[in-house]
Amino acid sequence: MSRPLVAQVNLSALRANLAKARECAADAQLLAVVKADAYGHGIKRVLPALAKADGLALLELDAAVALREQHYARRILLLEGFFSDHELPEIAARRLAVVVHHVQQIEMLEAATLPRPIEVFVKVNTGMNRLGFRPGEVHAIVDRLSQTASVAVLRLLTHLARAEEEDGLREQLEAFEEACQGLPYPRSLANSAGVIRYREVGGDYVRPGIMLYGSSPFPYDTAEMLGLTPVMTLKSAIIAIQDLKPNESVGYGGIYTAARAHRVGVIACGYADGYPRHAPNGTPVLVCGKKVRTAGRVSMGRTARAVRDDRGRQSRYRALTFTHVHRRYRRRRLHRLESRQGAERARRIPHPCRRRSHRRRQIPQPRRLRHRRLRGQERVPVAAW
Repeated sequence: MSRPLVAQVNLSALRANLAKARECAADAQLLAVVKADAYGHGIKRVLPALAKADGLALLELDAAVALREQHYARRILLLEGFFSDHELPEIAARRLAVVVHHVQQIEMLEAATLPRPIEVFVKVNTGMNRLGFRPGEVHAIVDRLSQTASVAVLRLLTHLARAEEEDGLREQLEAFEEACQGLPYPRSLANSAGVIRYREVGGDYVRPGIMLYGSSPFPYDTAEMLGLTPVMTLKSAIIAIQDLKPNESVGYGGIYTAARAHRVGVIACGYADGYPRHAPNGTPVLVCGKKVRTAGRVSMGRTARAVRDDRGRQSRYRALTFTHVHRRYRRRRLHRLESRQGAERARRIPHPCRRRSHRRRQIPQPRRLRHRRLRGQERVPVAAW
């Protein structure tokens, strides 16, 4: 029998989040970011829900090729460009756009003989300090690429590091404007945070990522405050209940000690399933629609939670580690959890929570939960990914 752990993807929520991004940046072309297998949601599964995007952006050449083989005809942007000159013929044949961020890539383009020229986004380093050319180098780089036969179209791109901070955002926008002054090429600045602040950021192309999957790109504004709906739901079951006496501890290292006699439930979900390994005591989870807290250290396959005394001894309680709750069920006082809540307590971004949790196996829903299943919500069996 498989473990009682299942990930569900709500395609209706994804469409709604895409519409929200479109609303924020109505004047720009929208490239939906689907890197890391659509943040763990599965590119093949979410592709129909992204039909209204103007294109896609990702990291992996093989994933881009797979999309073309599925007859996806719109723009596909490789956010890290290419790593070898051997990839260039495939990129040209598949009509892929690339980000160019270092001189070696330019040298490869200059030396290449391709069946058709490539669309290039020149990346400007305005403060992220990971990829891109310094502002003072941009004009020379653009001049060099504009004379390269392998380059068809040029565009300018940067990545916002601190879009939630007024000073940080202003500094990056000023650096980008100074670097690109006088260059008549379309521009792309906005990631998810920039999309929400599009009136200040602007640009011809936007690249929403984490917001499409229902997480806030800001540290202080929740997804609900921004009108976003989490797309993935991770569900499991309590597989055991232990009665703790005062001063007894739970799990590795005994970091949780019971101050009084109470019960803890053990959930079949651990860090191997995408739940944050460093989530501390008190991280929230839903059990039968009630919010409870972690008790002890998260292990590879299990997590202990404090269980209210009125829960009895049955072990098949449904537990939701992160989820969304539709409006119609809020009146039933079901708490809303996001992957960000667990990730924030572990001082991590929520992406890894989704990347691994999507691999969990499908299980039948208990009869009492079937009426809560929402339109557009689909189970995610292992074989589908």
